[in-house]
Amino acid sequence: MKSLLLRQKQFLLYCVIGAGGVTLDFGVYRLLLHSGKMDYQAANAMGYVCGTLLSFLLNARFNFRVTDKIGLRLASFFGVALLGWLASAGVLKVLIGNCHFDPYLAKFAALVVVVLLQYNLNRRLSFRTTR
Repeated sequence: MKSLLLRQKQFLLYCVIGAGGVTLDFGVYRLLLHSGKMDYQAANAMGYVCGTLLSFLLNARFNFRVTDKIGLRLASFFGVALLGWLASAGVLKVLIGNCHFDPYLAKFAALVVVVLLQYNLNRRLSFRTTR
């Protein structure tokens, strides 16, 4: 029971921290897309990197409270983020490229998919307790 409550607390804090990462991600995406200097996939990649780095720093410090093997954990977190970015790019390709959705609504839909995928992978890989 205690483990379940801890996971729910971690998930909620992961979502709160993720909201900051998503805000940065979406802000960079919007800025780059609006400037007309990048297409939606390049803008998505740039926003994603910025949001992912912020999320890692905040999750490591405040949520999972890990201080060991930071380089390895960062590499793992970015590996998981790469999977999330690929999922995001796929969702954007389908919704924008094939179905002609609004690029901002499509980005939001992609973020929902990615949060669930990445939380579960990061909890099991990037922030697992080491012995």
